Amino acid sequence: MKRFIRFLKAEIQWVFYKFVDFLSKAILLPHMALASSTPNLYEKFVVEKDIAILMRDGVRLYADIYKPPVAGKYPVILTRLPYGKGEYRPYRPAYGRFWAKKGYVCIVQDVRGKWRSEGEFQPMAANECEDGYDTVDWIAQQPWCDGNIGMVGDSYDALTQWAAAVMNHPSLKCIAPMDIGLDEHRLRYHGGAFNFQLSGSWALSQSSRTERNSFRIDYWYLPLITLDDDAKLPANLHKETIKHPSRSAFWDETSLITRIDQVQIPVLHVGGWYDMLLRGTIEGWKGVKEKSRDHEARENQWLLIGPSDHERTPDQTNRIGKLRIGGDWNPTWFNDRQQQFFDYWLKGIDNGWNKKPPVEIFVIGDDKWRYEYEFPLERAIDTKYFFHSQGSANTRDGDGTLDTQALGEEPADQYIYDPNDPVTIAMEIDYWSLAKYLKDRQFVEGRQDVLVYTSAELEEDLEITGPISVTLYAASSARDTDFTAALVDVFPDGYCHMIQEGIIRARFRDSEIEPTLIEPGEVYQYNIDLWATSYVIKKGHRIRVEISSSNFNRYDRNPNTGNEFGMDDEMVEARQTIYHNKEYMSHITLPIIPR
Repeated sequence: MKRFIRFLKAEIQWVFYKFVDFLSKAILLPHMALASSTPNLYEKFVVEKDIAILMRDGVRLYADIYKPPVAGKYPVILTRLPYGKGEYRPYRPAYGRFWAKKGYVCIVQDVRGKWRSEGEFQPMAANECEDGYDTVDWIAQQPWCDGNIGMVGDSYDALTQWAAAVMNHPSLKCIAPMDIGLDEHRLRYHGGAFNFQLSGSWALSQSSRTERNSFRIDYWYLPLITLDDDAKLPANLHKETIKHPSRSAFWDETSLITRIDQVQIPVLHVGGWYDMLLRGTIEGWKGVKEKSRDHEARENQWLLIGPSDHERTPDQTNRIGKLRIGGDWNPTWFNDRQQQFFDYWLKGIDNGWNKKPPVEIFVIGDDKWRYEYEFPLERAIDTKYFFHSQGSANTRDGDGTLDTQALGEEPADQYIYDPNDPVTIAMEIDYWSLAKYLKDRQFVEGRQDVLVYTSAELEEDLEITGPISVTLYAASSARDTDFTAALVDVFPDGYCHMIQEGIIRARFRDSEIEPTLIEPGEVYQYNIDLWATSYVIKKGHRIRVEISSSNFNRYDRNPNTGNEFGMDDEMVEARQTIYHNKEYMSHITLPIIPR
């Protein structure tokens, strides 16, 4: 019966997506535009469609070119993507219209093997470096190009920027990647757990020349290695990802993180506190600043993080879940900052861009943008909040507490993790649009397999800005398992708002390269990365930490068997024991900003 219900839900979702896809293409596409707070230089534009650009191996990649209505030489903004240069999702034609009206030539190109372009699509860095260089080289020779080229886009469109940047074409003057990471392995695996909502669905959606956005996945299907076959969408990318859960030469061959020292141009790194690739944005920012071979490039890195997710929400709704965003929030923030960046580096406009601090973050709760000179912040005080209980921290009605006091002799907490009955809030939340669809976590905290540790009501506002981590001491009856952690803001009315969350797979507790299974019953230390935030928990609210062993389907379910990853079609229960005493001081570390 449960499988039938899951199947029925999948069928309803499939019909819904087909309907939305029809509406978007038939109704929304002609009117889609990017918002801006600055006036246009031109009210009209001209477009040349399906222009062939020859690559060094003879393959032709096709692009649409948007130009200002007045002939002349202009700086150029390039976007390279696999999602269809003329498709509604994700409204790339709007890029062309937006930038042409701002006084740029904008080129939107289908990458190799996708949509109109020739060749075979090999995702990520396989072809994108050389194709990016060749495209920039072609643009630089055109009579309408003034020799100044920048690149823009988010997600995969941001990765193609990085791929071109490491090639150092002299006409590529700057890039503005949004919501992406350069570390291919960490895009697919977080803490060793398979990033299911990103890697699983995305790999299958890209299994054809056009994008499949109405396919059906049975996320409960096992084994994972043949999930694509079950969905009738054979995808080599999916299979290879499942076969390589460890960091290895397989990932190094396509990852750009190993070439970050070759980036020698200004970069505007754009991310969101609720973006599922936030860690990659921060790693890119730090990587170029610390490793670029060019001193001037190291000095011209800019980090911009808003209150958004991967789909750029909140937008006009001005909400993250129940939390209303006001103050300095403006849904045009990323367009405005990108235009200022390009106006300075491509047009030479003295708009003060080079005079402001290199970091700009939106502080959720204060509802305002704030400039900083570094990230993480030097003035942050890493503060440990310890877990306490008398052995019954299960559910929000248990006896789990959280404070900064040293631990005494306290009994451990226990729960049973059943991979056939995982925590499934992620199935009701689209993590691509996390800020928009964030839900009250009270029903999650009613589960016996969720430990809940809660502070007293805050006597004053508490700002958390910077990286967050949980140090957990735990034992399991299994040879391999997962541990999850979530940082939660508890409102006076009981509403539970997720701030950040993380996961660790036991076999990867010490190394991403050499996994080792655990001995049942033995206590191990687990370090769970909850990435980062800038968030003010208000006076009268409470801090809460949830500890469990699943977050499905954001991540896959650990079957607890210790068998080869992705090959299991069986699952077993695991008894988990969480310790918090003088010897095993389980805690969360929060970067507190003095106020």
